[in-house]
Amino acid sequence: MFEHFEHTADLGLRIRAADLDTLFAEAARALFAAIVEDLDTVEPRQRLDVHLTGEDREYLLFDWVKELLYHFDAEHLLLARFEPHVKDGDLRGTAWGEPLDRSRHNLEHEVKAITYHGLKVEQTPDGWLAEVIVDI
Repeated sequence: MFEHFEHTADLGLRIRAADLDTLFAEAARALFAAIVEDLDTVEPRQRLDVHLTGEDREYLLFDWVKELLYHFDAEHLLLARFEPHVKDGDLRGTAWGEPLDRSRHNLEHEVKAITYHGLKVEQTPDGWLAEVIVDI
C-alpha cells in the first residue's frame, strides 16, 4: 500500500508493507504512479535488472528508486511491475514496463529527482514503513 502526500514544491511517497521486499516494490510503484496517471496502462514488455549494494536501508531504497527514475529519464521507460529482493545490504531486483507512448500514457507529474529530505525506512509493529520525497 502506498499514498502520496503534498510537501511544499515536492511530493511525498509514504509506503507501508508487511516485508522489506514488498516495501521496495511498492515504493517503485508509488514513484511511477506519481509519474503516469494510470499505472495499469503500462504493459510489461521490457525487462530491467538492477543490482545495488548498501548497508543502510534508507540509502538502498533511495538508490533503487533513483535507478528506476534514471531509466525513465534516459530511456523514457515506464515501469509498473517490480520484484526486488533485499537481503544483507544487497538488492537484486527486476522491473518490467515499456517505453512511454503518449497516445496511451498520460503523464501526471514530472519527477525531477529523488531527495534525501525526510527519507525513512523503519520497521514498525505492523510491518515496514518508508517515506520518500521527490522533487516535482
